[in-house]
Amino acid sequence: MTKGANVVLGALGDGDVESVVVSLGWVSPTGEGDADVSVLLLDENGKVRGDTDFYFYNNPCAPDGSVQLLGKTPVGEGSEDRIGFDLKALPDDVATILVAASRYGSARFDELEDLRLTLSDGSGEPLLTYEVGDAGGVSALIFGELYRRGEEWKFRAVGQGYEAGFAALASDHGVDIEDDAEDDAGTAGTVDDAPEEEATAEPGGEVPAGDSAVGDAVVEQIPEPRPTPEPVAPVTGAVPPPRTPDEAADAVPAARKTRPRTAKKKVTLPKALKKSLAENDAWRGARLFPVSALKSDRDREMRATSVLLAVMAQVPEFGRRLTAGFGAPAGRMETFTEVSLPHGDTPRRPDGVIRVERAGKLWTALVETKTNGNPLRAEQVQAYADIAARRGYEAVITLSNDVALEGSPLVEVKIDRRRKNKVSLWHLSWAEVAHQAQMLIRHEGVVNPAHAWLLEELLHYLLHDNSGCHGFQNMGPAWVPVRSGIQDETLCQGDPRALETVESWERLVRQVSLGLGGELGLKVLPVQRARRDSDAVARRSRMADQLCLDGTLQAELRIEGVAGVLGVTADLRTTKIRTSIDVPAPEQGYPLSWAKRIVRELAEAPADLHIETLVEGETGGPRGTLERLRPEPGDMLPKSGVKITGFRLSLFKSMGGQRGNTEAGFIRSIDEAVHKFNAGVLAHLDRLVAKKGA
Repeated sequence: MTKGANVVLGALGDGDVESVVVSLGWVSPTGEGDADVSVLLLDENGKVRGDTDFYFYNNPCAPDGSVQLLGKTPVGEGSEDRIGFDLKALPDDVATILVAASRYGSARFDELEDLRLTLSDGSGEPLLTYEVGDAGGVSALIFGELYRRGEEWKFRAVGQGYEAGFAALASDHGVDIEDDAEDDAGTAGTVDDAPEEEATAEPGGEVPAGDSAVGDAVVEQIPEPRPTPEPVAPVTGAVPPPRTPDEAADAVPAARKTRPRTAKKKVTLPKALKKSLAENDAWRGARLFPVSALKSDRDREMRATSVLLAVMAQVPEFGRRLTAGFGAPAGRMETFTEVSLPHGDTPRRPDGVIRVERAGKLWTALVETKTNGNPLRAEQVQAYADIAARRGYEAVITLSNDVALEGSPLVEVKIDRRRKNKVSLWHLSWAEVAHQAQMLIRHEGVVNPAHAWLLEELLHYLLHDNSGCHGFQNMGPAWVPVRSGIQDETLCQGDPRALETVESWERLVRQVSLGLGGELGLKVLPVQRARRDSDAVARRSRMADQLCLDGTLQAELRIEGVAGVLGVTADLRTTKIRTSIDVPAPEQGYPLSWAKRIVRELAEAPADLHIETLVEGETGGPRGTLERLRPEPGDMLPKSGVKITGFRLSLFKSMGGQRGNTEAGFIRSIDEAVHKFNAGVLAHLDRLVAKKGA
């Protein structure tokens, strides 16, 4: 589409246009640029009906499920931000839906490339694409709008920007923004102003009634940019009695009910836990989902399916979070296991069925699960796709420890496009399921204490060694011959095993991103730096050639709110893993002061941290370990007086050589290297460099 053009959604295809997903995407040449999406529901006058009609990072989901910010998903260009809309659930007095995005501080959209909007139907089939083109030096941008014309919904490509940014976009459409400047006066006397211990526990260490360890989250408002939060310990304990609606309302300070805040909020669980009544550490608390009785892969598959589907049905925010991206409407969800469905001479039994009812209309998905590294079988998934098409079901969802990649399906399934009913095929890894549970329970917060406890039990089950839900854990049959070929220099360009290894590497990188993001409560995504990387197949081919030439596998991770990107390099020739980040030189001060400050602020970092001085026009400057540089920070300065552009901080770790989930395994080595770098280095970066906004 072109700017200003409009189209009737019903004319775009024969799919479901009552549930649509809008994806906003862009490419950052540096790999660091990002933006946050937002949605405004407007009446006939072009204004919001109230401040709750403004959906953004502090208000990501409508109570009726009509709007839900689904978060970022990796694609070839790096990532896309998705928003799910249930158009049938929108109130009749909503005339227009604005879809926008915003940047922070001095960042502008003209620093990003390939700005685009994609609208897909309920089955995931793309209906239209709008490339914005040159957005100009604006910090907020309306990509497009959905609007009513009689009984029909239409889409218009807008491409209009706001130089004044996020708050101006909201205010222009009637949202009363609570700016950061008003925080001191406007929130006096709220929970935010209370001492931390008073907000989480009463004297004696007991948790106040209604604020148990698995209950309400403590909401702490912080301005942009926000620091990287430290991991929150798992929460244990019994289910407290749910609060009544009146009690829940009374628990929210009056000042919180007024106006939206553009400052991002950090949601954490109370730090004060109830003291255990166990006599000693050998006592283990009873679990809702025990794993000790699991003896076979079949037992693990049946238990994992039942546990997950049961929690999805009982915790609506979790179930909706997993199914909204698959085109499911917001509504009453029921889940089933071991359902028998006719298929030729032999009935088929999918591992599970998900049904969502909305206004008398049913959305149904068949579920096939695998655990413990067992692969999905193409003929089995094909049979379920055929059954779904014949019975009018909307989707087939597969779950396994494997991670799906764009342009590289886990199983080849033929979908008969001649059928009126279109069946969409989706995949989830167990690592993604655990990530979503972790984000909800440990960072974003769950209002209902019973729901919080159920999610904690689910997370404990998924992370247990005996559950079989460990995520991607095997580099595949090509890994050993490729590694041996690199070390004895016999691996040639064009070897298909190198491409297979690169695909396994990308799966591993995405899983590491999920784990780190769940630990931090932040978005962590692999990034590509150039337009040429938008073709996933071509990108992997180039990476395979690089692997054959220099024996390295490389990746970059962008962590929300952290300046710079985390680089990860696995050198198969030296069997070393390097994690690193570049810190830009300060704009003011003297080089010796910079060197002393780095050494001082990294006092708690590992002693073997390598610091390399980056200089203008040269490949590199002085370098040394933190231990050696502590007594003489001046050794970091180049003798020639050439201009310093920054400093590269690196940690090195020996990689494991075996496949699988062993202590010496390569996969575990990568995961440990990234988490060690985060805890030992990234945790101190906020004192060295100013964080960047989205």
